[in-house]
Amino acid sequence: MKNNPSFIHDNFLLENTYAQQLYHDYASAMPIIDYHCHLSPKSIAEDEVFKNLTHVWIYGDHYKWRAMRALGVNEKFITGDATDAEKFQKWGESVPYTMRNPLYHWTHLELARYFGITDLLNADSAPAIYEKASGLLNTSEYSCRNLLRKMNVEVVCTTEDPIDTLEYHQQLEGSGLEIHVSTAFRPDKAILIHSEGYNDYLNQLEKASGKSINTYKDLLDALESRIAYFHDNGCKLSDHGLDYLPFSKGSEKELVDIFAKRRKGGALTMEESHKFQTGILLFLSEQYHKLGWVQQFHLGALRNNNRRMLSKLGPDTGWDSIGDFAQASNLSAFLNELDGKDTLTKTILYNLNPADNEVMATMIGNFNDGSVRGKVQFGSGWWFLDQKQGIIEQLNALSNMGVVSTFIGMLTDSRSFLSYPRHEYFRRVLCNLFGKEIASGELPEDLPWIGKIIQDICYNNARNYFNYPTIKK
Repeated sequence: MKNNPSFIHDNFLLENTYAQQLYHDYASAMPIIDYHCHLSPKSIAEDEVFKNLTHVWIYGDHYKWRAMRALGVNEKFITGDATDAEKFQKWGESVPYTMRNPLYHWTHLELARYFGITDLLNADSAPAIYEKASGLLNTSEYSCRNLLRKMNVEVVCTTEDPIDTLEYHQQLEGSGLEIHVSTAFRPDKAILIHSEGYNDYLNQLEKASGKSINTYKDLLDALESRIAYFHDNGCKLSDHGLDYLPFSKGSEKELVDIFAKRRKGGALTMEESHKFQTGILLFLSEQYHKLGWVQQFHLGALRNNNRRMLSKLGPDTGWDSIGDFAQASNLSAFLNELDGKDTLTKTILYNLNPADNEVMATMIGNFNDGSVRGKVQFGSGWWFLDQKQGIIEQLNALSNMGVVSTFIGMLTDSRSFLSYPRHEYFRRVLCNLFGKEIASGELPEDLPWIGKIIQDICYNNARNYFNYPTIKK
C-alpha cells in the first residue's frame, strides 16, 4: 500500500472555501472544554509518562478492539498476553481495513497531531510508527499533561462513582496546573437496585460516607453526604448511564419496603425496580438543583450483550450496542415532575439510538423555560454516533427542531489521552455543514456572524453553561 502524506491536510473534510474560512479563522484556535470523559485523574495528577504507543492508544479502547475482532484478530493480540509491540502490529495490519469507519480518520488525525506522523498506518509502516511514537512518549515532553496542552485543552471533567475519594482531584487542585480538572458524580450503582452485587456496593458506600445503610432513608442520607463531598471538591455535574429513564412513582412506604426487601437479598419485580429508581432519581435531581449542578443522562445503550465474553473479560470490553428502548413518554414525565416543582436543573440528554434524534431535539424544547440560555440540551453524538454521519444527524435534528446556536458542543467520552483530535473532527464537520449551506445560498455570506456561532458551539456556550473559571495561561 502506498503511503499518502497529504491524506490529513489543512482542509481535510472542508469541501469549499466558506467551510475552510470558518474552520481556520474561527474554530481551530478555540480551546477545548471536555465536559464529559473517562480519563484517569491519577494519570493527570502524577503526570504519567506512557510506556509506549500501545499503552496509551490501544489499552482500554473498545472501539479498536471491536474492529480487530471483526477482522478475525485473536484475543491474544487485543486484551491477551501478546507483547505491546505485537498488539500494535496487529492494529497496524487492521487499520487499512477500517476505511469508512471513524477509526480510520481518528487514527490518522491522532498520529498527525500528536506525533507529526503523516504516513498511513498499515502492516508495513507499523513498526517504524510504533518506534517513533513510543520514543516520543517516553520523554517528558509527551507526559500526560503535555498531551493535553498540545491539544489546547482548557477543562477536563472526569467521571467518578460516589465512593471515590477524589484524592487525585484534590492533588490537582493545589498543583498550580493551568488546566482545570473537575469531576462528575455518577451514582448508577446506587440506582440500579436489580443489579448483581447491589448490596456489596452499598457496603462500600457505607464506608465512603461513614453512614450505616439499613433503610431507604439511610441510603438517601449517604448519597446526600457524598454529593456534598463532591460539591466541596469542585464538582458541578452529575452523570447517569441508563437504558432509559424509568418513571413509576411509588409511595414513601413502597420505597421503604422495596429497599428493605432488596437489602435482605430478596428479588424484585421490574415494577418494584422502576419505582425505586424513579424515587432515587427524583431525589438526586432535586439535590443537583439545590447546588446548581448540571445533570447528564446518557440513554439507550444495550450493554453486555455477549455473556460468554463478559464472563471472561468483564464489562466495558466491547460487547455493547445500540438499544431500541422507548424513551419519550417516561422522559417527559420525569422532566415534568421536576419542572412542576421548579426543581429542574440544567440538563443534558444524550441518546444512542439515531431513531430518537428528533425525540430528543423536540423534548428539550418542552423544558427550556427562558430562565437559562439552552437550559435543556440535546447532547452531542455519543459513542456509536460520534462519527461524521452521527454528528451531522444530531446537528440537523437540533437545527431543524431547536436552536443549534445554543448547543454546548463536543466532548470525548474517552479513556484515551490521544482522543482530543475528535474535537477537531467535530469542528471540521460543523464548519463544513455551515459552509455548504452558505455556498448553496441557504445561509447568508455573513462569515463574521456565522463564525461567532461556530465559536459559541465550539467553546463559548460550554464555558458559560458550566460557569467554568477563566483559565490564566
